[in-house]
Amino acid sequence: MRIVILGPAYPFRGGIAVASERLARSLQPHSVRLYTFTTQYPRWLFPGKSQFRTEPPPTDLEIYRRIHSLNPLSWWHTAREIRQWMPDIVLAKFWIPVMGLSFATILHYLPAVPVKIAILHNLLPHEARPGDTLFTRYFISEVDGAIALSAAVAKEWRDITSKPVKVLFHPVYDHYGEKVSKQEACATLGLDPHYRYLLFFGLIRRYKGLDLLLHAWRSEKLRQFSNVRLLIAGELYEPYEKYRPLLEDALIRDRIIFHEGFVPEERVRYYFCAADAVVQPYLSATQSGITQIAYHFEKPMVVTRVGGLPEMVPDKEVGFVCEPTVASLTEALGALLTTPLEQFIPSIRQAKSRLSWTAFRDELLEFAESLRPLRRRV
Repeated sequence: MRIVILGPAYPFRGGIAVASERLARSLQPHSVRLYTFTTQYPRWLFPGKSQFRTEPPPTDLEIYRRIHSLNPLSWWHTAREIRQWMPDIVLAKFWIPVMGLSFATILHYLPAVPVKIAILHNLLPHEARPGDTLFTRYFISEVDGAIALSAAVAKEWRDITSKPVKVLFHPVYDHYGEKVSKQEACATLGLDPHYRYLLFFGLIRRYKGLDLLLHAWRSEKLRQFSNVRLLIAGELYEPYEKYRPLLEDALIRDRIIFHEGFVPEERVRYYFCAADAVVQPYLSATQSGITQIAYHFEKPMVVTRVGGLPEMVPDKEVGFVCEPTVASLTEALGALLTTPLEQFIPSIRQAKSRLSWTAFRDELLEFAESLRPLRRRV
């Protein structure tokens, strides 16, 4: 079988690019091609420091850089090349509506492809922009069905269209390497292994709720845990000035370690292995790749009750779920810090075993097969 994946891939960085590559590997030995961007975000639209990875390209994947996100001519050329290859399935990633414009147009020029499926990381954006509704509906019109990575996203899909959708939780990110000891991880990162660490990891954007976490960290209840440090690792997509009053607050500045900047793949495992638990204080969410990394490294979590996070982190089984408020987050972190974390490990391992790429692949291909009769009736 021949399968095309439309989405970010090397040399672009980020969780969706990594997920595209991991999906391609799971689909082998089928013939798989990844079609990605020459230009993803124009520089003036990109808030970070770099869109690109620095490590060598993967040698086990066929990656074709063809798509300029704002150049319709590149969309037509990409569709023509895919059409000549005659794939059986096209999988199109969807995470932000403006990217749906290029992918939908490519899909439009592939009428003979037997099955076209959206893989929905998000459907409705965290941060709204003009044209979101138009681009999203256009994208939906060009696929036969969708894989939603959370029930929350599936509900958003059903509110817009009657086309089939299947919920498949995002598999565990297992490509960051095996666990190392806390001592080795701390030595690599320059941390004192005698402290306990709560990890906030990933790009720092408004909806990620870092300010909520910092306000909770100021509370008298959490200041009593003098042997715990808040470890923040990620690139700021907002001005540092927004967080300066909290990060430099005399009450908590000595209890915070801030490693600002994008974390390369080869260093991710050290942050998770140094951490005792992971905190996701999001103000909004659908699902999060951070959860899948935490499962791989078997770390308990505290997450807020937004989007699909409670689906992925059963309360009091693999950690704690709280409301996205300072008071509720403070209580949840206090509960975490007074609970023996070993009690969460059996449930974490059970969840980890269910969230395999093999299971995801098999159910995806089964769903694709179910769509073929629908396509023949169109």
